[in-house]
Amino acid sequence: MHKTNLAYILLLLFSIQVLAQESLYTSLTIPSKLRENANAVVRYNHVQIALNSSYEMSVLQKRVVTILNKEGDDAINAVVHYDKNVKIKNLEVKVYNNFGTQINKFKKNDFKDVSAVDGGTLYSDSRVKYLEYTAVNYPYSVEFISETVSNNTAFIQPFMPIDDYFLSIERSTYQINYPTEITLRTLERNFDNYELIKEEASGVLKYKVKNINAFKPEKYAPAFFDLAPKVLLASNQFTLEGVQAKVENWNDFGKWMYHDLIKDTHDLPESTITMIQELVKDEPNDIEKAKKIYKYVQDKTRYISVQVGIGGWKPFNASDVDKLGYGDCKGLTNYTMALLNAVGVKSNYCVVWRYTQGRSIEKDFTSMQGNHVFLNIPTENNEDIWLECTSQKLPFGFIANSTDDRDVLVITTDGGEIKHTKKYNAEESIQTINGKYSISNDGNLQAQVKVGSKGIQYDDKYWLETETERDLDKHYKKRWRYVNSMSIESMDIQNDKQDIQFIEQVSFNATNYSKVIGDRMLLTVNALNRSTHVPDRYRNRNYPLKVSRGFVDIDEVEIELPSDYKVESMPKNIAIENKFGHYKTEIEKIDENKLLYKREFKVNDGEFPKEDYEKFRSFYKTVSRQDNAKIALIKK
Repeated sequence: MHKTNLAYILLLLFSIQVLAQESLYTSLTIPSKLRENANAVVRYNHVQIALNSSYEMSVLQKRVVTILNKEGDDAINAVVHYDKNVKIKNLEVKVYNNFGTQINKFKKNDFKDVSAVDGGTLYSDSRVKYLEYTAVNYPYSVEFISETVSNNTAFIQPFMPIDDYFLSIERSTYQINYPTEITLRTLERNFDNYELIKEEASGVLKYKVKNINAFKPEKYAPAFFDLAPKVLLASNQFTLEGVQAKVENWNDFGKWMYHDLIKDTHDLPESTITMIQELVKDEPNDIEKAKKIYKYVQDKTRYISVQVGIGGWKPFNASDVDKLGYGDCKGLTNYTMALLNAVGVKSNYCVVWRYTQGRSIEKDFTSMQGNHVFLNIPTENNEDIWLECTSQKLPFGFIANSTDDRDVLVITTDGGEIKHTKKYNAEESIQTINGKYSISNDGNLQAQVKVGSKGIQYDDKYWLETETERDLDKHYKKRWRYVNSMSIESMDIQNDKQDIQFIEQVSFNATNYSKVIGDRMLLTVNALNRSTHVPDRYRNRNYPLKVSRGFVDIDEVEIELPSDYKVESMPKNIAIENKFGHYKTEIEKIDENKLLYKREFKVNDGEFPKEDYEKFRSFYKTVSRQDNAKIALIKK
């Protein structure tokens, strides 16, 4: 080939490469479909991991993202976590205007460097470097490059192309290189609607995906983590803060955690062992002993997070918590476990995803998972008891709303196993209202109500026990916000931790509750528990309908009508039942001036097809409408 032609071809190829590269830095080249519902578009994201051995790993990331508007600024995500075992080798950011011209550049020293923990942590060596950038004009693009080296190989960064709502992905790639003597496992999820390209060779694994449209949040949808495409990765051989492990299944994992992280921390002083044995000596069984010890821990200790080195996973010694009177979830759980062991009550350390919309441990994928620990007490009838050891308020065995109804890792002396925590069904999560109210001839209301709450509904209210009178007043006015000009006369609350029931007794009055029009008065029957919630409307629903927790409300209210009026017309009794629950109301006439109003509203938990969402919404709309039903009164 002629040298001139060869030079021309090489120049052309170089020019094409440069143009393709530059096209990433302007919003003008973003496909229109990727703009829909997007505040930002990841133009290119490449993660390259070198798992050099079971005790050394490096991670290189290059990310180009175009920020379309102010709401997309968080998508810059120029953040790197580090500690004494994770070193930052390179960190830089370049900023481009919408025409692809570089307008700013930041190096490692330009990043803010702060502690990676909140105010609830006593001490931690975890830190974070992040870039704080204020844009002048939109759109703009950011190129972020980072490189880290770590001695910890227990956590391998997953391939998760999309990690937030309102974010589109143009191209995302992932590569991990690893020694052939290391066993690498993967779990691929939620790629059904995307073309995932996977390449495997000896010691190399690659993934690539293109054109993922932005996820738009919807009410009553599964959690983002359960919707987003991802590949989880783990090695059978890994190192955590110098502690080596080789695991193939959850049983192996549990053995490693117990023998390497937990077993040698149960070093209670003899004086404490003697004291705790004396404390429970008169208790008739293991459960009563456990209740007394749980109360002792609640009274003696407080929660403070401590995360230093392997302390992120290894608990403080029980002797330290005993002496200091504080600890994090690991320390307090381990301390409670040690106290129970001292009196012969068996208990197990458990790893869980706390809160996070009911997220479960991936039972089919053995790896470092979870963000919290708590305690399990097995019983003879196989109805395990679960204890949240960081709370000074929760009743014994109550875990609603934070660690309930999910798979967790239970660590025993023999190994690990996956168990499912208690599920609070709708019938257990019950609120009962017994009340009465009277209406004056002027339309003013005087009410007395007793509210009892259990299960999930107990969890919604038990915290009120420690609120000030002023805050309680605000709370009740907000709860009954549909009652105008409300004035609280008395409040009495009782937290029954034995039966796990929260009882509220409230008296209040309100002026002009009923509307007077000439000789008539319109009275909204449901004054004490009116449902005002109507789920959002979606013209094109994308995700399944998920109701995480069911409940039951049962109300019985006596109504005294104004003496100068009589009933002209009343709402009909109603009964609705469907897959989502049921709703029933009944109005009984006791005498000329007294009515008895009964109401029952149940919502079932569960996951339903997206096509059912409009029916679910209609159910709530009907309940709201019926809860606003009115009695027409006329002067005698």
